[in-house]
Amino acid sequence: MIPLSVLDLAFVPQGSTIADALRNALDLARAAERLGYRRYWLAEHHNMVGIASAATSVVIGHVAAGTSRIRVGAGGIMLPNHSPMVVAEQFGTLETLYPGRIDLGLGRAPGTDQRTLRALRRSPETSDQFPQDVLELQAFLGDLTPGQAIQAVPGTGTRVPLWILGSSLFGAQLAAMLGLPYAFASHFAPDALLPALAVYRERFTPSEQMSRPHAMMGVNIVAAETDAQARRLFTSAQQQFTNMFRGTRGLLAAPIDDIETYWSPAEKRQASGMLARSIVGSPETVRRGLAALIAETGADEVMVASAIHDHAARVRSYEILAEVAEGVSRGAAAPVAALAEG
Repeated sequence: MIPLSVLDLAFVPQGSTIADALRNALDLARAAERLGYRRYWLAEHHNMVGIASAATSVVIGHVAAGTSRIRVGAGGIMLPNHSPMVVAEQFGTLETLYPGRIDLGLGRAPGTDQRTLRALRRSPETSDQFPQDVLELQAFLGDLTPGQAIQAVPGTGTRVPLWILGSSLFGAQLAAMLGLPYAFASHFAPDALLPALAVYRERFTPSEQMSRPHAMMGVNIVAAETDAQARRLFTSAQQQFTNMFRGTRGLLAAPIDDIETYWSPAEKRQASGMLARSIVGSPETVRRGLAALIAETGADEVMVASAIHDHAARVRSYEILAEVAEGVSRGAAAPVAALAEG
């Protein structure tokens, strides 16, 4: 079957608190571990009242401490916001506490607005240094070299697996050049998915971490007992994306009966375009959609985002997906053994 993983933004639904969101993250991670999901990743965002994972490494530690087998990591750490040495120390500590279970996905975007970027004491120009920062971070996590005066403690020698995240061709080119696994954000940037995967596979250079390309794609999947129930649950995500264009980010909205009463035709076009590769429906609908997506892309792994307001319904969606995915083959996807993960 195609390996499945979870991308959790630790959404704060309307009517709940940040503490609820963090408890729900751990509960979902435990369910994902029980269901056989491979990874559970959290993402860095700042100044967003509806997302509880700003201190991403802290939340990763919270989830890793409450689970025992599933890999836990960042999808991702926005490297321009941080010193590579500090990230190496944080993830070296996590790897020391939870050996063989930590992933470090790296993104180039700030994960916030320009004013918040200044509050983080970072300059917008730091994103231009992303390739150099990745190499510096990789060196801090690698073995100590003769004459090396500065090391990350913990960090040095932990070899935490690095991933490059992307929503354009830039990340695909960098991941290929460095011989790193690549995760494409088709859950919000579907248009560049196929060109990015092609560039990544064509230009991939083997590295110490990985001998062949490994491409993971992020996908919004909402599963329920019927198509109608799933479509209603999906209206939370549709409202969320609509609100992005309105500049009114907030808590994750409860589902509504008719999304057409919520958005304008222009907003519908914009939001639907960003959500174009979402899979929403009953078990059979989700099975067919997942199989078609794997056949089209040859993805090695699928990372599933599910912005569902009700926590029980979100857990149930992942349960349904795990059940139907058992019959979905990876086809031409590369063997998982090709990815060195400590």
